[in-house]
Amino acid sequence: MMIRSKAPLRISFGGGGTDVSPYIEERGGCVLSSTINKYAYATLVPVDKPGISVHSLDYDVIVKYDTDRDLVFNGELDLVKAVIRRFTSPEDLEKHGVEMYIHSDAPPGSGLGSSSTMAVALIGAMKHWKRVPMTDYEVAEMAYEIERKDLKIPGGKQDQYAAAFGGFNFIEFFKDATIVNPLKIERETLNELEYRCLLCYTGRTRLSGNILNTQIKNYVERKEDVVHALDETKRLAFEMKKALLTSKLDDFGALMHEAWLHKRKFASGITNPQIDQLYEIARANGAIGGKLLGAGGGGYILFICKFDKKHIVAKELEKVGGVVVDFNFEFKGLQTWGVYQY
Repeated sequence: MMIRSKAPLRISFGGGGTDVSPYIEERGGCVLSSTINKYAYATLVPVDKPGISVHSLDYDVIVKYDTDRDLVFNGELDLVKAVIRRFTSPEDLEKHGVEMYIHSDAPPGSGLGSSSTMAVALIGAMKHWKRVPMTDYEVAEMAYEIERKDLKIPGGKQDQYAAAFGGFNFIEFFKDATIVNPLKIERETLNELEYRCLLCYTGRTRLSGNILNTQIKNYVERKEDVVHALDETKRLAFEMKKALLTSKLDDFGALMHEAWLHKRKFASGITNPQIDQLYEIARANGAIGGKLLGAGGGGYILFICKFDKKHIVAKELEKVGGVVVDFNFEFKGLQTWGVYQY
C-alpha cells in the first residue's frame, strides 16, 4: 500500500514577520492567514529491500541512499532526509526501505510557505506509515524544529501551523506556546473576500533566508524604525481580524495597505522596483490594499480590490508581466490516506 499526503499552502493577510525569533520570545507575535487550494504532496512507498530513494517530480530528480547513515545534510533534498531521520533508525531501513515522491503546486521562494508545507506533508506520510499518533500542534512543531533547528533554515513559525491546521486562523506566538485560533467568519464574508482577492505572481522566486537574517539582525540591534514597524504590524493584525469578523472588507484592504508600508521597513531587499511597479499599478486601478507574501524579494503579491475593479487590476498587471493566479480558500489542513495498489 502506498501512503499519500497533502498539505495546503497559505496566504498571510497580516502579522507576518512577528512570527520570527527572537521577536516572539520577547514581545509575542501573531498572524492572520488562510490556506488555499494549492498543495504540497508527498507519497511514500514501503519496499522490501534496504535503502531510500527520493523522487522530486517538480525537478525530475531521483536520489538514492543505501542506509540512514547516508542521509547527510548537503543541500540535496535535505528536508526529506531530515524528516526520514526523525522517524527511522539505521536498523529500520536495513530491513525495510522506502521510496518517496514529492511535488508542490508552488516553487520554494514563492511566498506561499511551500517549504514548510512540504515538511508537514512529509511528516504526515511518515507518521501514517509508522502509525505514530500526533496532534496538529505536534506535527507543526516538528516541522518547525526540522527546518529551524535541524537544518538551520532562517524563518518564521506561521507556515507550519497554517499547513497542519488549515482554514482561517489567527495564530498567536509566545515564548512557551503557540495558539491557533480558528476564526468563525460569515459565509457571505468569505465569499465576498474570495471574490475580491487577486493573487499575482511576480515571475521570480527569492531566497528568503538573506532577507530574514537582515530583519533579525535589525531587530536584535534594536533599530528603532524596525522595532516600531514590527510592533505596528502586530497591532494591525489584530485590527484586520476585527475588520474581517465584522465583515468590513474595505477597512480590511486599507489595513493591509498600511501593514505593507510597515513591512517594507523590516529589511532591505523586501521590495524592489518590479514589485513596487506592480503594487502601484494595482493601487492606481482599483486595489484597496495588498502585500507581498512571504519574507519579500519576489513570489506572490496579494491584493484586495474594489469589486468592480478587480478585472481592470488583473488586466493592467498582466500588461507589465504579472501573472494572475486563480485560487479558492481551503478549510482542511494536513490530509493523509492509503492507496491500495492492484
